Amino acid sequence: MSVSELEADLSADERAGLELIRETGGIHQSDFWKELDVSSRKGSRIAEALAEADLIEREETVYDGHNTYFLEPSARDLDFSLLMAGDILSPFIGEEEIDPQSDAFSQWMMNLAYEEY
Repeated sequence: MSVSELEADLSADERAGLELIRETGGIHQSDFWKELDVSSRKGSRIAEALAEADLIEREETVYDGHNTYFLEPSARDLDFSLLMAGDILSPFIGEEEIDPQSDAFSQWMMNLAYEEY
């Protein structure tokens, strides 16, 4: 089942929750239900449903001294196309510092410029 098909089956509250998680890039569940203006129980059910549908990642954490979950968009939601120039991944990924005179950076820039034409 595709992501769009999964999203079509969501309730209005689940869609609002998914949108909030995507907009924030990640939110603690203890803030999630408050932002959605629902009870903590309902917020938990929404988060569980989104995680079971593999639309979000839900990881246990401690926040403000309390056990909670951190909710973030599923990795498949991420758009890596802006890091690509043709089939070359940006040399900035994973590097502490990139030399703008390096061959890797030059090749990436040349591919980026080539794509525009």
